[in-house]
Amino acid sequence: EVQLVESGGGLVQPGGSLTLSCLASGFTFSTTTISWVRQKPGKGLEWVSGIWGDGTVHYSDSMKGRFTASRNNAINTVTLRMDSLEPDDTGVYYCTGVAGSYWGRGIQVTVSS
Repeated sequence: EVQLVESGGGLVQPGGSLTLSCLASGFTFSTTTISWVRQKPGKGLEWVSGIWGDGTVHYSDSMKGRFTASRNNAINTVTLRMDSLEPDDTGVYYCTGVAGSYWGRGIQVTVSS
């Protein structure tokens, strides 16, 4: 069974940092692009980043260079480091793989004082 499990969300103050992790199983992870997608309150889905199997990363222009994705194929894990967080970054973050066929449950990120 394909599984994607996010962790690392929570509450952070404006200007702070969080690192999200996505642990994958059930498919050939090392050759599969893994993407992060978020949904702000009351808004639709927004693509955040995609990381290819060789480590090549593409980001949405709206991330302003504050987010960094990486992967460790030895442990089937992708991470998303988020720096200089603002309240506008608040939302539910999902990891997705296999050309968008599978999604994690999503984790809440709240940026607030």
